[in-house]
Amino acid sequence: MTHSRSRIENPRPHELPHYQALLDGTDWASLATVRGTGESLPTTLARILNPDPVVRAAATDNALRAVTHQNTIYEATVPVALYVAAILNHPAIAAGDFGHDADIPPHHPTLVRLLKWLSDTAYDADDECATIGERHFGKEFLDEYGEMREFRDLRPAIYSAVHPLLSHDNADVHDTALVAAIPLAEHPALTAHQVELVGHASRLLATSTDRYNRDRVLDAMKAWGHDTSDLENADDIAARERYARLKAERDSWWAADGTGGYSQDPPF
Repeated sequence: MTHSRSRIENPRPHELPHYQALLDGTDWASLATVRGTGESLPTTLARILNPDPVVRAAATDNALRAVTHQNTIYEATVPVALYVAAILNHPAIAAGDFGHDADIPPHHPTLVRLLKWLSDTAYDADDECATIGERHFGKEFLDEYGEMREFRDLRPAIYSAVHPLLSHDNADVHDTALVAAIPLAEHPALTAHQVELVGHASRLLATSTDRYNRDRVLDAMKAWGHDTSDLENADDIAARERYARLKAERDSWWAADGTGGYSQDPPF
């Protein structure tokens, strides 16, 4: 956990700044990243809009790697997330690289990769993570973890960029956008959108075999009080039973000596 606050110009929480304003108005050199500060981030982030898909892919890797490590929200994570959201509909990203080789790693379409990163970051700052933090560190957890609190406050702005992509023609895009929208929609100003997201979730469950996406969508629908029994297939049921078995094994290892310790590595 970090304890300093991101030094960016404070946008209105529900309004997404222009991407160029973020590049020019953020004190990147003062913001902590995985290793060092974000002094080089403006140049790298700008290259994500390069018309050459190879340059675009390399820049995306470099920029996101700088703020991605062990589920941590760094000082530079918040302005990077805002920038990523702000360019989702930029022509260089929206046109994308959905050619015949787009699904060959590491050449996934930039739009999908950016949405996936936003999704992962949103889950790292979701209500469950905040609750776990408060349980371990006290009610002042979010006050001390200013980066997570700031990201959580800006979820409506980020959602405003993700929402239009729920109806994208490409299945990878609209499915990844849905998975990103789910944790963002936990914000009190966005809970009304959950009704719409259920419709998109039903479409995903009817068409997708992606295990991660299905798990996220099923978990969300259950959390929102929906019966998913008619939407689950045999693989979903098998996965749920496997997760329950692994959790039980982990819990038994964790409680082996009555104090949460164990003499061997648990089967995580």
